[in-house]
Amino acid sequence: MENMDMSDEGKTNPKSKQMSIGRKKFNMDPKKGIEYLIEHDLLKETPEDVAQYLFKGEGLNKTAIGDYLGDFKDFHKDVLKEFVNLHEFSSMILVQALRQFLWSFRLPGEAQKIDRMMECFASRYCQMNEGVFNSTDTCYVLSFAIIMLNTSLHNPNVKDKPSVERFRNMNRGINDGADLPQDLLHNIYESIKKEPFKIPEDDGNDLMHTFFNPDKEGWLWKQGSSKLSGRYKNWKRRWFILNDNCLYYFEFTTDKEPKGIIPLESLQVHEVSDKNKPHCLELYAGSNEVIKACKTDNDGRVVEGKHKEYRMSAATEKEKDEWIDCIKASISEHPFYDMLSIRRKKATKANK
Repeated sequence: MENMDMSDEGKTNPKSKQMSIGRKKFNMDPKKGIEYLIEHDLLKETPEDVAQYLFKGEGLNKTAIGDYLGDFKDFHKDVLKEFVNLHEFSSMILVQALRQFLWSFRLPGEAQKIDRMMECFASRYCQMNEGVFNSTDTCYVLSFAIIMLNTSLHNPNVKDKPSVERFRNMNRGINDGADLPQDLLHNIYESIKKEPFKIPEDDGNDLMHTFFNPDKEGWLWKQGSSKLSGRYKNWKRRWFILNDNCLYYFEFTTDKEPKGIIPLESLQVHEVSDKNKPHCLELYAGSNEVIKACKTDNDGRVVEGKHKEYRMSAATEKEKDEWIDCIKASISEHPFYDMLSIRRKKATKANK
């Protein structure tokens, strides 16, 4: 299989073949892909070399790049800094810099990862455009205001579209207590209104606006059921994305269509024990009702699910707890807003 899409050069050049294998491994599992390339002397084990490889992005899935950059380990954090420093933001208005940055990878879903990435972006932008903002907190908060404006103006589910005046008001005092220039905010608003952010093509189709900046994403084992008896039996590894009060699951991270969709409205989540799998969580409805979900069958048809509960298994206790917390937060409100609120308070506090 790995030889099918190789060029003639790749068939005769071992390094080209190994590079192609490395790309495929990276797109399926970013850490293993980088490890493979380092082991075969195709990459140096330095943040600078890995960042260059991700920045060029030749044949790499943008979701996988974001997943690697968002890892909490120190080496990955160093790669992230080098990756951001490869971007040239000099003399760019903030909205154009954001367009360039968000095109180079896809933001992961976890709040702490987003915070780390956007902190690096804000620092780099301010470093290359001294005097535009009084602090990196200002740049950080305005960047998220732009991302939220993009969603509000171009998501068809948002009926109450913000005006330029509302956009100005929501960003009052964020420049260390002072207001940003009105023409700057006006130009940002008009830029987003005329041209929404583009989602990298390899990350999907019309559905992908749903998965931009999800609440959480990652691998879980999902318990299936027998078609004949309806009794639960096998477990399958699925890529889950939590966003917009729904839980989507895919066979692979590169799939453009979900295998199933579970609306979270009126559902609850709790920890459960299972004799076959560790670190389990379960979605369930009240009064033993069937959950209103859907999935695609083997023929590609969309069919209604018949689960009264959905049971998933995480790799670790920590991941299980994170999923439970994020699902609970998604049912009520977006979990990132608390973190953004703290940063906004910092940005609006005038220097003494």
